[in-house]
Amino acid sequence: MPTYEYLCNECEHAFEAVQSFTESAIEKCPKCDGVVRKVYNNVGVVFKGSGFYKTDSRSTPAPKSETPATKAESKPAAKVESKPATKSKE
Repeated sequence: MPTYEYLCNECEHAFEAVQSFTESAIEKCPKCDGVVRKVYNNVGVVFKGSGFYKTDSRSTPAPKSETPATKAESKPAAKVESKPATKSKE
């Protein structure tokens, strides 16, 4: 059974109540008999199974695709300076 959170509009007393879906909502504050309202919060939902995309929820990091060559391997070849041929005097 779900747990619902309530807040009194008059004394701001916050409390929780475990109720079934078919039960009617609580209308009076147990502390001051004022009017109460349900408090709605964000709920985290994770969809798992074969009917959902693999990228929606991953328990392990995705494997990395082929990475380009490392920096050491991708350096351009060292330039070799060639000296111009000298003319010999005869």
